[in-house]
Amino acid sequence: MYITITPQKLGDNYSQSVADFVSYLEKENEGKPLEKMESFFNQYGDNISTKEVIHDIDSNTSKLKKAEPKFYSITVSPSQHELKQLQNHSESLKTYTGEIMKDYTKSFNREIEGRVITINDIKYYAKIEHERTYKGNDKAIKENAPYHRKIIKLKREIAEIESGKLQGNVNDKLKQIKQLKGDAPHKINGQMIKQGMKKEGKQTHIHIIVSRKDVSNRYSLSPGSKYKASEVEMNGKVVKRGFDRDKFFSESEKTFDKLFDYNRNYVQTYRARKEFIKNPKTYYTSIMGLPANERAIAFKLIGKTGINTSLMNIPTNKVQLVLKAINKLKRGVGKAIESGSIGI
Repeated sequence: MYITITPQKLGDNYSQSVADFVSYLEKENEGKPLEKMESFFNQYGDNISTKEVIHDIDSNTSKLKKAEPKFYSITVSPSQHELKQLQNHSESLKTYTGEIMKDYTKSFNREIEGRVITINDIKYYAKIEHERTYKGNDKAIKENAPYHRKIIKLKREIAEIESGKLQGNVNDKLKQIKQLKGDAPHKINGQMIKQGMKKEGKQTHIHIIVSRKDVSNRYSLSPGSKYKASEVEMNGKVVKRGFDRDKFFSESEKTFDKLFDYNRNYVQTYRARKEFIKNPKTYYTSIMGLPANERAIAFKLIGKTGINTSLMNIPTNKVQLVLKAINKLKRGVGKAIESGSIGI
């Protein structure tokens, strides 16, 4: 499970409205019959129109300054392994969304008029998507890039030869292009992977638009707060503030496991990802300390990312070798996690 929380993009090149983002999330419905389209939903119902989403989010911005986010985008990307656990991706993930938005509210260190925040205090709209496309920061695109640049150069030369601006043999250059396409390291069904191509496999994920303000349009609820939990005096009154992202991410995993009876391996946990980044030695020793069957599964999951797991088979007392191996793993696994293409 990979979850991100992103504030609304602001600045001279971006609209203050949520309309552009809503339009972006509608792209997957283009050209599809009505019965195969995915609509917006929330805790109150399904089939919510884009018009209603835009109106409700844009009108719920009382006292927010121009430079402050009016909404946040939460993207929830289950791994291939997690998606296999679901019977019906759309309906299962709609149920899951309702539950993790409860986890979201519980992660605020806030009260509204002396009571804890509940899911009915937040205004959100969610949408299920089933496709992903390759983007510029994906490993496949980066590693195919040198081949792609050479192909573009050759095509340009062919155009100049055909126009009489350059001397050369078109057939030779076509053969070079064919060779480059064959040599490119990443392909789908024999076709060289390029930006915009759809990714293979199960790619279902959730997009959630959540308003910065509560449903009453009076209280600001920011998951972007730099505080996990603190208190501040405002107008002579002590006010709680903060949002605990670690708690939200961890609880979202537990909610998935409970809902869908999922047996999560250590390397699939948010805690493991944090250790992987902050304390590689602890990450390594935690894996090596797993029961044999769990450790084998961990190695298998890591191996599916294309990482050579033989790097892990180093005695734990050889600290420097361990750290060197983990740093090699980080370069590959880190990018895979960011792109949502990894099951750990």
